[in-house]
Amino acid sequence: MSDDGRSALTIIAMLGSVFSPYYARARARGAADPLMHCAMNVALYGPRADRWALTERPRRAVFRSPRSLAIGPSLMEWAGGELRVAFDEITAPVPSRLSGTVRLRPSAPEPATPGAGGAQPGVALDGRGRHRWAPVAPIARAEVELTHPSLRFSGSAYLDTNSGDEPLEHAFERWTWSRALGADGIALTYDVRRRDGTRMLLSPAFDAGGGARELPPLTPRPLGGTRWGMARDIAADPGSAPRLLRTYEDTPFYARSLATATFGGKPAMVVHEALSLDRFASPWVQLLLPFRMRRAS
Repeated sequence: MSDDGRSALTIIAMLGSVFSPYYARARARGAADPLMHCAMNVALYGPRADRWALTERPRRAVFRSPRSLAIGPSLMEWAGGELRVAFDEITAPVPSRLSGTVRLRPSAPEPATPGAGGAQPGVALDGRGRHRWAPVAPIARAEVELTHPSLRFSGSAYLDTNSGDEPLEHAFERWTWSRALGADGIALTYDVRRRDGTRMLLSPAFDAGGGARELPPLTPRPLGGTRWGMARDIAADPGSAPRLLRTYEDTPFYARSLATATFGGKPAMVVHEALSLDRFASPWVQLLLPFRMRRAS
């Protein structure tokens, strides 16, 4: 997120693209190789226009080492205490080039490489430990330099990782996630509604030195629905009134938004996501998904 709030960039490296209709079809036929469905998703929200790139690529386009990951023409690697990302992708549904670099520097000392040595880091989101989440660099700074389109900015940044051993829709009905940036650190919330009817709310807060604490009790506060009728709420202070500033992504099953809310009595700028796995699994949504993603031969 740029310091002036006018630009934002999200990059997700996916080994086994969880929202891929092609991966879903392969799983329906039996055991499927996740590395046949990999992608570097890049989403730019700029002052003039937004761009979205998601190209699924097969195993032969993926190269991994303990400190780097390449998917097609895009690369992530840890070097010199920072995460460096170089991407060169084609947007969808209207083809155009989306390319540039990001240098992300954690505020705390560089974390251990996620998953190194076969470890499964993070907090279990489900009751059986088949889905895990870990904030790798909760507070960071990033420098973004794009060549297509031409754009440069710097600002606050965040890095986390998810891993799973089964499709998301098997374990969850829906969830909301948020990252709130305040004057003295950040607050994270992960409000998970599981398929078995139980719920888990994670709400850690971090300071610039990497220190962590748990926030006071939070409660879902309404943020308003999307044009597709997706419900949005933020786990924030009881009785508070979050305010929607901008909707970045508005799809039948997923919304990404910018808002303001209060956590522990302190105001913060919030990046928020809402995900409905029931909607995602519906046949009509599966038919729409190929319009937002490409599949490389």
